[in-house]
Amino acid sequence: MTSIPEAEALYGDLLRGVQALRRPQTRLVGITSGGAWLVERLQKDLGLAGAPGVISSAMHRDDFARRGLSASAQTALPFDVNGADVLLLDDVLYTGRTIRAVLNELFDFGRPACVRLAVLVDRGGRELPVAADFAAARLTLADTQSLALARSEAGVFSFDVKES
Repeated sequence: MTSIPEAEALYGDLLRGVQALRRPQTRLVGITSGGAWLVERLQKDLGLAGAPGVISSAMHRDDFARRGLSASAQTALPFDVNGADVLLLDDVLYTGRTIRAVLNELFDFGRPACVRLAVLVDRGGRELPVAADFAAARLTLADTQSLALARSEAGVFSFDVKES
């Protein structure tokens, strides 16, 4: 099994990566649920005013019939998407299908000027032509493994690895 890096250490790398990508007008948007946790903490750690955006892929997933709608899957974008500079954040980039669904959801709200992507982990295995502008780590896992961000009640990040 591949050694999984510490999520908290990778968060520090992500924070520095987001600082490098961010422009004064950039709006941070986290993908539910791991990306939403990341953006909540990034917004605070970067000292940004207001609430970050949260976006769900649920309504645009190509496997919606199988997965259904998650109770926590709510999109909240507290800014005008038209002409916005959007930096999407997610915990794990894998096939690219979640990003495709999120882009469809984002464009339902308007036409952003620019959309970039920063992730905690890029695990390869792409099925669609999607690439992150920043990845805190790149690692390879077996197709039978899933990797997801977990958050303790104290807000400490860790990774949850499962065999399918």
